[in-house]
Amino acid sequence: MDINQLEVLVSVAREQSFSRAARALHRTQPAISQAIRRLELELGESLFDRSSKDGTLTAAGRVLYEVAQQMLNLRHGAHAAIKELKDLHRGKLTLSANEYTVMYLLPVIPLFRARHPHIKVEVKRSLGSRIPAEILGREFEIGVVSYKPSDAAIASVAVMKDELALIVAPDHSLAAKEIVSVKELGAESFIAHNVSSPYRDKVVRTFEKHKTPLNISLEMPTLEAIKRFVEQGMGVALVPRLTAQTEIARKQVVALTVREMRLERSIHLIYRKGATLSHAARAFLRVAREKRGDSVEESSPA
Repeated sequence: MDINQLEVLVSVAREQSFSRAARALHRTQPAISQAIRRLELELGESLFDRSSKDGTLTAAGRVLYEVAQQMLNLRHGAHAAIKELKDLHRGKLTLSANEYTVMYLLPVIPLFRARHPHIKVEVKRSLGSRIPAEILGREFEIGVVSYKPSDAAIASVAVMKDELALIVAPDHSLAAKEIVSVKELGAESFIAHNVSSPYRDKVVRTFEKHKTPLNISLEMPTLEAIKRFVEQGMGVALVPRLTAQTEIARKQVVALTVREMRLERSIHLIYRKGATLSHAARAFLRVAREKRGDSVEESSPA
């Protein structure tokens, strides 16, 4: 029993004629009769009263007709649901980001939602080092990371550039400067993130290279906590400029450039290379490409 045979049954019952059903389905009458006959052989029951000329259903035929209608409705519903996904009238987008890279999403998600208001967006927090593995494990469709993964199975799109900034309280003695040197920071108390990263290692090496002490007096679990302590004058901090852009704009902190640490990084959207992405994920990538301010191009690691 297949869906096409059930479609024939429903059509004959509705049209009350094998010939009219054939015309409605654009098939020959023998093909219609053969489809009904195969159904009857499979079920061991007559489905139409052959003594009538109007396609009258038998008791077994009426039972199967009800079931067939339900199945055809389900098929129609499935087609409609898939079309809604394609037309972005329903669906879900899953993203993975860390505390830093989620800041990139703040202006992008509203653009996406304005264009596709019926798509649910779910962002899960993860460690940046784990996100590529989660993408390969199909836990998420798209990840947001601050580096280009080396795994050949990962495709990446560079969407923006960011830099390291020294943030200080507005009344700090260095606040009037735009650029400072490492040597000027030897007496400062630093507030640092307690999660190790390649950029923290670069900062440590830079201070060592310039024979300047790096005084880390506080370590915090979140960037938000670090910014609040800097605002209170408890110390200074080196953070990605993107993560402090709101506080800088509101003049809650002042951002400086450290001459010897012009560390620039790119934010990348990553996904499985060759994956059949959902319509929602492809739409999000389109919005991200439109949003980026430079001409960075999509790439896959060799």
